[in-house]
Amino acid sequence: MAAADEVEQESLKDEITNLIEEARMVLPGIQALFGFQLIAVFNDGFKNLEPAWQYTHLAAISLVTAAVVLIMTPAAYHRFAERGVASRRFSELGSMLIAMAMVPFAVGMSLDLMLIADIVTQSKGAATVTLVVALAAFLTAWFVFPFCARRHRGRMRRRT
Repeated sequence: MAAADEVEQESLKDEITNLIEEARMVLPGIQALFGFQLIAVFNDGFKNLEPAWQYTHLAAISLVTAAVVLIMTPAAYHRFAERGVASRRFSELGSMLIAMAMVPFAVGMSLDLMLIADIVTQSKGAATVTLVVALAAFLTAWFVFPFCARRHRGRMRRRT
């Protein structure tokens, strides 16, 4: 393997530290979106939206709320259930919860982008395209790309 391809196995303790840091990195973005979503509901313009768009926004904020719950669960779980312990179980659980949080976050953001696209363009078609493109971009960046990289890394290991 070339020097650029060198890898080093993380210790379990480092893996858990990185896991908690990853959650801390994602959380402010999710919280910021949640705050803007809350503010939107209390603006006068929200009352003028079609009921379908109001429900779309409710669905989006509900999904972002689910993402907040999932992204914060590893820290709470570690604090109460595994304080002072570094376990493989926690590492796998935390990784799964963080990955799961990205799904409702992506869908919630995409729904709100669809709503905004409709308000700006006055076109349901443009709004639908915005939804599909945004969701595809999020899922590709957050799931497809890492999955492909992991598979490629696994194939490279088997060749050496």
